[in-house]
Amino acid sequence: MVFKKITLIGRSSESFDAAVDDAVDRAEETLEAVHWVEVEEFGVEVAAVDGREYQAEVVVAFELQNPDE
Repeated sequence: MVFKKITLIGRSSESFDAAVDDAVDRAEETLEAVHWVEVEEFGVEVAAVDGREYQAEVVVAFELQNPDE
């Protein structure tokens, strides 16, 4: 098995947990064979938005398909 990792940034106006869920949900919708997610960093955008925007940087690992299959 060979895995690839990509970095996604989830966003939410509610919480850090919801921001992580945003990124994980999007990964599961668009990638096949997602195996794990590592939460790397949290941040809050306050300048360009009304209220706050919670952000979670996550690294998603998914299995690459075997080209012979």
